[in-house]
Amino acid sequence: MALQIYNTLTRSKEIFVSQEPGKVKMYVCGPTVYDYIHIGNARPMIVFDVVRSYIESLGYDVNYVVNFTDVDDKLIRKAEQMDTTVPQVADTFIEAYYEDLEGLGIPRATMNPRVTENIDVIIEFIKELVDKGFAYEKGGDVYYRTHKFPDYGKLSHQNIDELQFGIRIEVDERKEHPEDFVLWKAAKPGEIHWNSPWGEGRPGWHIECSAMARKYLGDTLDIHGGGQDLQFPHHECEVAQSEALTGKPLAKYWMHNGYIRINNEKMSKSLGNGILVKDLRKNYKREAIRYFMLSTHYRNPLNFSDDTMMQAEKSVERIANGVARLNHRLEIADASREVSAELSQKIEAIASLFDEKMQDDFNTPDAITAMFEWVNTTNQWLQQDVVGRADLEALKQLFVKMNNVLRLYEEGEPDLLDEEIERLIEERTEARKAKNWARADEIRDLLAAQNILLEDTPQGMRWRRK
Repeated sequence: MALQIYNTLTRSKEIFVSQEPGKVKMYVCGPTVYDYIHIGNARPMIVFDVVRSYIESLGYDVNYVVNFTDVDDKLIRKAEQMDTTVPQVADTFIEAYYEDLEGLGIPRATMNPRVTENIDVIIEFIKELVDKGFAYEKGGDVYYRTHKFPDYGKLSHQNIDELQFGIRIEVDERKEHPEDFVLWKAAKPGEIHWNSPWGEGRPGWHIECSAMARKYLGDTLDIHGGGQDLQFPHHECEVAQSEALTGKPLAKYWMHNGYIRINNEKMSKSLGNGILVKDLRKNYKREAIRYFMLSTHYRNPLNFSDDTMMQAEKSVERIANGVARLNHRLEIADASREVSAELSQKIEAIASLFDEKMQDDFNTPDAITAMFEWVNTTNQWLQQDVVGRADLEALKQLFVKMNNVLRLYEEGEPDLLDEEIERLIEERTEARKAKNWARADEIRDLLAAQNILLEDTPQGMRWRRK
């Protein structure tokens, strides 16, 4: 088996080969930090976290960079609304981003560079484009000459002469051509700004990623990712800028995740149907949110609804139950023989299925199927009166391998029961000994009302919090 990635540039799956053996350079466009992130932002966060985790599981060292856009028109407007400064707005929502990141069970990127920390690099990048004739200055603004780059449109597969000016591209009479885009914006009175060879101003949106990707990862990335909405114009403009400057491909593999719809409608401000991640986390477990995001292939559109989230909650509960049963048996298992031949074959088949699906362009829906195969196998194996510790540990090791990639279960210490719940459990045990089934069932219901679920097994009673 070999990892295959669907490359947006070529519109085909390609076998993944990193430029440097054992190392991967990966850049994903991060948020514009003027507000809390919404569910649409969360999808690439989770998708590319899984991409990174799986590639790392194959033995690669992944240098994973996700940028913060911490200065642009939206931040300037937000600072005015909040009666504060642009840097303070950025700090507030970067902190909120990290809280949501942790709340979704996502480790931080290797690096999160900020635009405002790289202004000198951005200015130098623009100067080189001007020197090469790919950019020009007009009235303190600097624009990129798209017609000078013959391959403009190759990523999004658009013809530059057929673009809808005024709809997809802002019309500006100062431009040599309508499709030229801004690299440096002259500052308006009172706006945050930096000194440059073209006067006081700030970077345009597209230039920041080209400059920071080059600074932190080099001329050519192994993987460049982001949402489908970034193909054009953002990533298309990145390609034009970077490749005009270096003469090298900006990225070997381009990956884009699909859109999210809300109750089968497009998510938009005009419809008022956006969902913030911080609110989503109040209503659903992180594992259920991750399951929802990964239950559809990352390139396909994804529809959010209460029903789909309820299904996700039930699915991760089923996985958690399987792990809990296994952990319970591990606590009481004796030292044992080697892993049985029959179980070893089952484990190998599940592991092969998981890798086969993940290596097919990160097919997480089918990889999740492998996790449920694990649940079924585990439950069947635990029906035996005696199970060797080696078998249990082999099952646990397989689960950890898969879960380290998808993170659909979070291992943790069980909460301590308070004295009243302990008393009720003891009373129920005595009621069962006395064959007082009515009282035993009544206590079970009382505990269930406090989210304490009991399970009677051949090895004794097991409890867990819901």
